[in-house]
Amino acid sequence: MRPDVRLASLALRHQDARPDASRSTSSGPLGGVRVLDLSRLLPGGFCSLLLADYGADVLKVEDTGLGDYIRWAPPYVEGVEQSARSALFLALNRNKRSIRIDLKQAEGREVLLALVGEHDVVLESFRPGVLDRLGVGYEAMRAVNPAIVYCAITGYGQDGPLRDRAGHDMNYLGLVGLLGLTGEPGGPPVQPAGQIADLGGGALMAAFGILAALRDAERTGEGQIVDVSMADGALSWLAMVAARFFADGEVPARGGLELAGGLACYRPYACADGWVTLGALEPKFWAAWCRGVGREDLVEQQFAAPGSAAHAAVEAIFAARTRAEWEAFAAEHECCLEPVLDLGEALSSPLVQAREMVVGLDQPGAVAPVRQLGAPVKLSRTPADCNRLPGPGLGEHTEDVLRAAGYDDARIARLLASGAVAGPAPASDIADASFLA
Repeated sequence: MRPDVRLASLALRHQDARPDASRSTSSGPLGGVRVLDLSRLLPGGFCSLLLADYGADVLKVEDTGLGDYIRWAPPYVEGVEQSARSALFLALNRNKRSIRIDLKQAEGREVLLALVGEHDVVLESFRPGVLDRLGVGYEAMRAVNPAIVYCAITGYGQDGPLRDRAGHDMNYLGLVGLLGLTGEPGGPPVQPAGQIADLGGGALMAAFGILAALRDAERTGEGQIVDVSMADGALSWLAMVAARFFADGEVPARGGLELAGGLACYRPYACADGWVTLGALEPKFWAAWCRGVGREDLVEQQFAAPGSAAHAAVEAIFAARTRAEWEAFAAEHECCLEPVLDLGEALSSPLVQAREMVVGLDQPGAVAPVRQLGAPVKLSRTPADCNRLPGPGLGEHTEDVLRAAGYDDARIARLLASGAVAGPAPASDIADASFLA
């Protein structure tokens, strides 16, 4: 397909969009982009969430069993339909729709390829080769849609010695050296509370790769594979650390890196009733802190190492005041000093509220809007919409999507009867579902 024809097709698709159950419409910056999301759980779910919040039409393609496993993860939102009641599921799957397809059946595979023909992006998170073995891999999709952008998120990539190995976030962080650098000297590696590899190495890299490939497809009419390894993505977070190693050949030790605990001026500190962070890397900020506490003598000790006499003095100074006192101090002395908040404090803080990072989702059945995190990128003219569609029930849109794809009622009935596709699951079929059972 020529680039001008492809662009015209996208434009007409957007103009002809109607607010019906078969299609998610949006005036957002990604309005008109159509995504088939075959992924499960966090990395793919967060990637397609970003695309959906900014206007893409995301259709979850789920199996005819329990679908995306995170649907069954507690805690649950009271009153919401059983397959969509998980708070974790809703946090990742607002603004999406759901169809259930059995890819082990020939008719199910035919349905998937028919949908590929009218979509721009396919996102999946299977181990390498799974869709190829089913006969619906990239080459099969490309045959029906040469412009398809096919994004595969895996732990270790589509090639290499670990391509077939199972793993999770902590495994990837361990293998690329990031986990081993996190913690105190002589202490154990410290697991981060956020999933760095899943989100930073997988979801964000996938979203970037998809948008880059879409841009190229608009110009050339040709799609491509977007191969996202969560290990690769996590390793890229060590760009400056690796650059130093390449230059001097010295292997950094846990707790020794300047930005990972190696400097007295850049560390968390215990105070009388909690913790604060001091990030006084620039001399002016460190000097402001030293003079503010009446310790001009420490100005020359900015880069003292943990365990030194200067570091011990700083620890003692912090321990003598409460967190509130340090917050008051920071308001008077610009020194990059902030409290360490627990999650409840953070979510109710003026910063988070002012930045609209807590939003409410209008989910059918819920007695009140479901609170979730908002969109992190603020566009001035075409902002994200986090409440365009509720989280979908399992297979909620199967029949609507098939009708929009040209299937008549008789054919839809045959597909449902054969099990090649499935609609919403009866409550009796999912009553015993539980996450990681």
